[in-house]
Amino acid sequence: MSEFAEDEYFEASWSAAALPEEGPAAAERSETATRSRAPESTPRPRPTIAPREAEVERAAAPEPNHAAPRRQRNRRAGMTVAGVAAAALLAAVGYVDWDYGSRFESTDDAFIAARQFAVAAKASGFVAEVPVADNQHVAAGDVIARIDDRDYRAALAAAEAQAAAAEANVESVDAQLAVQKAQIDQAQAQVDSAQAALAFAEQQAARYEDLAQRGAGTLQNAQQYSSGLRQQQAAAKTAEAALETARRQIAALKAQRKSAEAAVAQAEAQLDQAKLNLSYTVVTAARPGRIVSLSAAVGQFASAGTALAMFVPDEVWVSANFKETQLDAMRPGQPVSVTIDAYPERPLRGHLASVQPGSGTAFSLLPAENATGNYVKVVQRVPVKIALDDPPKDVALGPGMSVVPTVRVDPAPSLYERLRSWL
Repeated sequence: MSEFAEDEYFEASWSAAALPEEGPAAAERSETATRSRAPESTPRPRPTIAPREAEVERAAAPEPNHAAPRRQRNRRAGMTVAGVAAAALLAAVGYVDWDYGSRFESTDDAFIAARQFAVAAKASGFVAEVPVADNQHVAAGDVIARIDDRDYRAALAAAEAQAAAAEANVESVDAQLAVQKAQIDQAQAQVDSAQAALAFAEQQAARYEDLAQRGAGTLQNAQQYSSGLRQQQAAAKTAEAALETARRQIAALKAQRKSAEAAVAQAEAQLDQAKLNLSYTVVTAARPGRIVSLSAAVGQFASAGTALAMFVPDEVWVSANFKETQLDAMRPGQPVSVTIDAYPERPLRGHLASVQPGSGTAFSLLPAENATGNYVKVVQRVPVKIALDDPPKDVALGPGMSVVPTVRVDPAPSLYERLRSWL
């Protein structure tokens, strides 16, 4: 509706409300007002408004609001102050966060490590019993598998018999030595007797020789006692030779005893080996840990060296591959917080144990050859060993599990920590 049409409509409405009329004049005014409601295609010049109508129009028009610009200016100033305060708060929070985070070094290239090994049988035979299950925790000395030990028990019995025979041989040699010592005593007595008889024969021969020379005795008697002297001399030599033979036999028996003792030692070694082989039929855990990838089954033939299962010890640590640019302030003994991806609600505590003297690629199977081709400098990763202070016993921690270690490289309290201590 045009401005002119609005004025005419307002004028007609006011006139109709103020001066109610009837008759042809009223009908004409009503028709004029009805025509004024319809929009016109072309604006017509606005007629002059009567003073009374102008006064009514000014009364109906809204008064100008002078407070609106002031409120708008105040709103803009308040928004500016709030923005500056928010920016200052964000800057303060950012500084506090940076100050706290600058005291830590973290990496997500870290995993749990352990010295896992294969549990193998050293004795050949059929597996008779497997008292463990997959992923079962075992203590040191717990049985993992048993191998049929009948053959090894028979070998042990044979070794025991051989050891007993060797010990009996030693006892036999000892008995021979005792007999030989008695024979030596007998030979010594014979030597003493022969020497006494020899001394008497020498005296008799000298007496009858003297008598024969003086003519008081016969020559036959002198010759007879002279012959008896030579016989006694021969008998004394025979007794001495028998004594020497008996003594030499002692040395032979002692050598024989040493051989028997060596046979005993050999038999005992074979006995110990038989006992050891029998013990190999029982495969036990050397240390606390978990059984992984169990492959042993009852009735399976296990050769010496056949892997029956994998064993993961309870002693685990974290192998973290930090960037070489993060190692400047790292030292052994610094505290470490470890978050495990599998158990995020169970943070662990540890300490930095050691830093490998070299990057990981330097000790790989095929180390990089930077002297060949075009060289592109890449930040290297260095393995760092982190020892866990008190690993949990109620969860399974094994090699390869992902963790996120955070090493505190600056022990000085940050602004955030000081604020917390003040509050």
